[in-house]
Amino acid sequence: MPSNSKYLIVLLGPTGVGKTDLSITLSYEFDAQILSSDSRQFYREMKIGTATPTDDILKAAPHHFIGNKSIFDRYSCGIFELEVLTLLNDLYKTHQSAMLVGGSGLYIDSVCDGIDDFPAPDIELRKELYKQLNNEGIESVRKQLQLLDPDYYNQVDLKNTQRMLKAIEVCLQTGRTYSSFRTKPNKERPFISIKIGLNREREALYQRINNRVDCMVTNGLVAEVNGLYDHKQLNSLNTVGYKEIFEYLDGIISLAEAIDLIKRNSRRYAKRQLTWWTRDKDIVWFHPEQVDLIIEFIKNRMQNG
Repeated sequence: MPSNSKYLIVLLGPTGVGKTDLSITLSYEFDAQILSSDSRQFYREMKIGTATPTDDILKAAPHHFIGNKSIFDRYSCGIFELEVLTLLNDLYKTHQSAMLVGGSGLYIDSVCDGIDDFPAPDIELRKELYKQLNNEGIESVRKQLQLLDPDYYNQVDLKNTQRMLKAIEVCLQTGRTYSSFRTKPNKERPFISIKIGLNREREALYQRINNRVDCMVTNGLVAEVNGLYDHKQLNSLNTVGYKEIFEYLDGIISLAEAIDLIKRNSRRYAKRQLTWWTRDKDIVWFHPEQVDLIIEFIKNRMQNG
């Protein structure tokens, strides 16, 4: 493999498996800055409920995409892809390697492979756009589409409000033009991906998840969620650890029931994450404590391709 090759070490695995600690070790070993691909750790207002790394951990190695957005920002895997590729272009000027660490499969795929399909609908955004149509009329929709995607504006039937609104929705969700999704994206990347999957025996993983939820509660999860209560309708807050506490604050369930639900839903999320990655044959799986084997594997991949 040419010495000028660039590498993206992808460290993935289910919630609670132990990615954070290992990422620091690998960051030192390969002089690789860490890019988070946890789709909820992006939001600065959501620290406790997303198990955001502590300040000491964040200082131990350079981190990116943690607390860099607000819950009020519109964000998506499409925008994330563009921002990560831009940052990597910068990092690779002085580093041979970078690390992508997290458990959000779609966000990882967007960086490694690009986005093939249109994003899933954003229901709240769609409601806002239809409200705009009702209040301001079709001409407002046409002008917005022309601004966001002039190419599609010149092709679409300007009397077809449904098609125009769909295009605007995609533009606002992803930060890309609707037109760019209508052709196969260029999947070429300026780096070689080395995908490391972490997993544990199911019982051990579930116990770690349960313990982590207990720590979140001890560290002030309820107070954090209470401070966000007025914004609970936001999509960014429709996530495990927050929606259950909202139900407790609404008097629907007890705190004990909310905590049990967070543990259950976190375990189910971990199972879905593992199911997502079964289709990716490029992932090589390790136990998080197999540190030496993981380092050796990465070095061999870099030497032999």
